Amino acid sequence: MPFVQIRDIQIYYEIHGKGRPPLLYISETGGDLRRRPNIFDSPLASHFEVLAYDQRGLGRSGRPDQPYTMTDYAEDAHALLHALGWDRCAVMGVSFGGMVAQELALRYADHVKRLVLACTSSGGAGGDSYPLHQLHGLSSKQKAARLIPLLDTRCDEAWQASHPGAYSALVRRIISDMEIGADEPGREQGARHQLEARIGHDTFERLPDLTMPVLICGGRYDAISPESNLRALDRHIRRSRLAFFEGGHRFLLQDERAFEHIGAFLKGQLDSTE
Repeated sequence: MPFVQIRDIQIYYEIHGKGRPPLLYISETGGDLRRRPNIFDSPLASHFEVLAYDQRGLGRSGRPDQPYTMTDYAEDAHALLHALGWDRCAVMGVSFGGMVAQELALRYADHVKRLVLACTSSGGAGGDSYPLHQLHGLSSKQKAARLIPLLDTRCDEAWQASHPGAYSALVRRIISDMEIGADEPGREQGARHQLEARIGHDTFERLPDLTMPVLICGGRYDAISPESNLRALDRHIRRSRLAFFEGGHRFLLQDERAFEHIGAFLKGQLDSTE
């Protein structure tokens, strides 16, 4: 399995696909490449060389039991690119990964050709994402019940009552994802440290420093990274374009147009930002 030592930890990573520009994918809260589908199951892997990895505290990467910061996550991403010889690439960050991608692009702009910020937030005056750390400590079933209407506001109590089968399936899917690697040493601490790292995230005042083309995208029914947060990102980034799709926080799996739009942006086929 592909591991590389960077900074104070070993990082697990995978590279699949062919195509330009090469794409670094930075995953969401609790991201683990063992969960399926993952980015390599998406259409992007058919058109780009995609690098994805388990972030510190998660998956098969190192899980030091100490506080993590957003700077740590950005420096991890930069160190991984350096270790693999990726001097310049496109970057796509989803949810928590979008926060990391903002820090990475602000710190190492010369390494980022294009930037995709999906269902994420700037923090500060641009708005925070939902405080997921407040759910830590709940049972898996309780957490799933709280997450479902946050992931998609259409899945409210009325929808749950009228679609019991679909609701039960969602609960099982979320719990199943949570169970991957749950019994591994350090897993709970690593997940908690990641959640805590996002509490102080705030890039808002620095966003005008981004000069590369940026695509900001999300779902219309997302209560974790609401529409207002994405619009704030768009207003504060100079060369940005904004796109909403039919879905919630997991709009990438809900609206097939999303990956098509992202792929076109990465290839420079959308007019506006060049």
